[in-house]
Amino acid sequence: MTTRHKLVVGNWKMHGSHAANAELLQGILAARPFVAEVAVCVPFPYLSEVAVTLSNSSVAWGSQDCSAHVQGAYTGEVSATMLAEFGCRYAIVGHSERRAFHGESDQLVADKAKAALAKGITPIVCVGETLEQREAGETEAVVKRQLSAVIHALGQCIGEVVVAYEPVWAIGTGRTASPEQAQAVHAVLRAQLAAATPRASDMKLLYGGSVKPDNAAILFSQADIDGGLIGGAALKAADFVAVARAAS
Repeated sequence: MTTRHKLVVGNWKMHGSHAANAELLQGILAARPFVAEVAVCVPFPYLSEVAVTLSNSSVAWGSQDCSAHVQGAYTGEVSATMLAEFGCRYAIVGHSERRAFHGESDQLVADKAKAALAKGITPIVCVGETLEQREAGETEAVVKRQLSAVIHALGQCIGEVVVAYEPVWAIGTGRTASPEQAQAVHAVLRAQLAAATPRASDMKLLYGGSVKPDNAAILFSQADIDGGLIGGAALKAADFVAVARAAS
């Protein structure tokens, strides 16, 4: 039996300011030490100040996206090479908001994950179904299709990524998958990964979707849930700290 350390990642989305960031980060740093690994994924303009604030601490940082391209005429894109210069440990790829609002395909998400890994950045690959897909009984097929593209692109390197299951219907809605629903999907993903790499039992699978201090512990206690990708609760230090502590 493998004992996996928990990982809790805050996704700030398009939130933040110099003042708010400083207050939030100081609140997180003041609560150390954490048993779980803790990280924050922040908007691109704030990577420099976050890197300075968190340097020499146990809290890691990362980006909310990563270009599939190394460099070139791609206005508005940010490459993994650039992210690496800011010391990013993680890059979120394939978040449902990117898939929905920016039309990102499974293949593009896979290419982004490959680009991040090539520069030593761990991609947090997001998968998840819409409410319509869940009600149609398509949850397993959808998440397996999304993950399959990444497995195909990375081969044995798939063992180096983090996978986050985020049911679209639970993101920012206040609705949360029950612990049993979340675990069932995580078990499907773990089995799919096990068919692709012997490292599957050591890989971190996160849950995201309205995780809060009052439901984090029961979600994180499930056999295949190794922490969370946290949205709204990551914007308040007290809430994020409580979620991080629940992962221990």
